[in-house]
Amino acid sequence: MTGTGLLLRLVVRAERVRSLVWILLIVLLGAGLISYINGYFPTWRDLRAYAEVISANPIFLGLGGPVDEPSIGAMAAWRSGGLLYLLTAWMAMTIVIRHTRAEEEAGRQELLLAGTVGRHAPLTAALIVAASASLLAGLLTSCVLIAMGIETAGSLAYGAAIAAAGLTFSAVAALAAQLAQSGRNATGLGLLALGVSYLLRYLGDASGLTWLTWSSPLGWSHLVRAYTADRWWTLAVSAGATAIILAVVYGLTARRDLGAGLLPVRPGHATGPGLKGPFSLAWRLQRGMLAMWAVGVAAAAALFAGLSGVAPRLADQPGRVLEGFIHRYGGPSGNPVDAYLRVIILLLAYTIALYPVLATLRLHQEEYSGRAEALLATGVSRAGWAVAHLVVAASGTLALLTLGGFVTGLIYSLLLGDVAVDLPRVLLGTLGHVPAAWLVGAIAAFAVGVLPRLSVALSWAAWGTVVVLGDLLGPLIGLWGWSRAEPFHYTPNTVAGAPFTALPQLVILALTAVLAAAALTRLNRRDFG
Repeated sequence: MTGTGLLLRLVVRAERVRSLVWILLIVLLGAGLISYINGYFPTWRDLRAYAEVISANPIFLGLGGPVDEPSIGAMAAWRSGGLLYLLTAWMAMTIVIRHTRAEEEAGRQELLLAGTVGRHAPLTAALIVAASASLLAGLLTSCVLIAMGIETAGSLAYGAAIAAAGLTFSAVAALAAQLAQSGRNATGLGLLALGVSYLLRYLGDASGLTWLTWSSPLGWSHLVRAYTADRWWTLAVSAGATAIILAVVYGLTARRDLGAGLLPVRPGHATGPGLKGPFSLAWRLQRGMLAMWAVGVAAAAALFAGLSGVAPRLADQPGRVLEGFIHRYGGPSGNPVDAYLRVIILLLAYTIALYPVLATLRLHQEEYSGRAEALLATGVSRAGWAVAHLVVAASGTLALLTLGGFVTGLIYSLLLGDVAVDLPRVLLGTLGHVPAAWLVGAIAAFAVGVLPRLSVALSWAAWGTVVVLGDLLGPLIGLWGWSRAEPFHYTPNTVAGAPFTALPQLVILALTAVLAAAALTRLNRRDFG
């Protein structure tokens, strides 16, 4: 553990802005949901009616579990808990992987260990910062809710559940960092674990099979049942699992070779007959991530579309809630089922918009690793190299939205509709979001080309801003009018009968082209690397 204190200060300095943004987002979401619940359910009778609707609808049960006792705190925890647990876990994972496997891959950790720094010090420093950020997010959320007049005991249990999700997944991230040989693959393993955990928890709560919820690390936070049962003892499961995982991680850290991962890396072919230019190389570099995204998108679309069979029960919501839901998502048809389809499509669109960001940031990774410089020493131009990656990113985005729309439309039409009518309707409604997703990727390209040192932070900030201000999350936290600042707001709700208007999409495509051109122009002129 020698040098842990020194490295702890280094990690804190590197994370002070990023972690603060994460924590503020978590706290604001928690507080915003209280305002939402107060506005829509002013009386206990309203809360009771909505709790009965939740208990009778698997879609709602899957979002946050059952509501045993209707109260403002319980309803806010049900509405936001799944999201806050997910965000805290994601925050903790990024901190740990960034300061363990990513540093090891870059060679900086080897330089540190050449001095008076113990082998466990980098891992310990990263875990302390991730745990501190998780605890601070939970504590501040509890304090804000208590200050807003919400029950103290329930608020403390809620904050503890938020922190527990971060602590558990910081250990999961540390394990992923031992298994994978690159930061990219470690992040993929961590996100896979997070996605599987959310899926198990969702299925467990929606179906009533509690063993599925107990098998999910995110489910352990949900099982606290803040504001109703306040089951603090379930946090012991999170603590025990975290301790076991960390014991395994420290054992692996002491035994494996520095720079190596425990998962075997498949050696490449001796020759590359298919690598005939920058486009084929970009495709080869990106195809693995695209395949994982395709599996995830298809699974998510199948899951949510499979629940459309109970979507007609949305009409049983209390009048004011149903009115607001139809107003935001129902379009001209005013049909609750069409509104549910709109929500599925928006959820897929906002999520898939992250893909072009990650695919475009591969340019930054290739540049700063030195691999791109070796490639450009051949006859490949900077513009050709960058355009190849951007084309693959744009094509992958189109493919993912097509896949998500097709799976959603097919399953929905088999359950409730007509394949000949509803499949094209849902597919075209999903493809309408392609220009907006491309614009998010173009912002990332602009950051890589013009502000390379800040490109990662700016790209993630752009996607996060679009999601927070968007038509799904914005209304839940009181940002009613801010959705006009994000591109997905201007995609017409054709799935619910709204007419398609080409002008907003043409403007978005023009902005995308301008940002991409500016990125390529600056990339050609600035110093490389």
